[in-house]
Amino acid sequence: MPSRWNAWTIGLLALLAIGLVYSVILSPSSFIIPIVVLGGIYLLYKYPPSFLRGYGGSRQGRPQVKPGRAAAAAKSKSAKPRSKTVPFRVIEGGKDDDDDLPKYH
Repeated sequence: MPSRWNAWTIGLLALLAIGLVYSVILSPSSFIIPIVVLGGIYLLYKYPPSFLRGYGGSRQGRPQVKPGRAAAAAKSKSAKPRSKTVPFRVIEGGKDDDDDLPKYH
C-alpha cells in the first residue's frame, strides 16, 4: 500500500465500494448499458471497419518505394548540405544605460 493511504482514504474507498455494490444489486441495468456502450466503443477503436480506417482497404503503414529511386534520392540529398553553418553574431544594441547611476552626482 502507498504511504499516502491513511484511515480517511481507506474509509472513503470502503464506502465507495459498498455504494457501488448496493447500486448494482438495486438496479443492474444501470450498469449493464454503460458497460455495453463502452465495450462497443473499445471494439470499434481496436478493430475499426474498413470504411472508418481512413487509408482504404488492406493497405497499412507507409507506401512502398522502389529501391532504385530511393537510393538515388538519398545520395543526392546527402551530398548537398541544406545550409551553411554560420556562427552567432552579437548585434550591438542602442539602449542607453538609464537604469545605472545617473551621469551627474
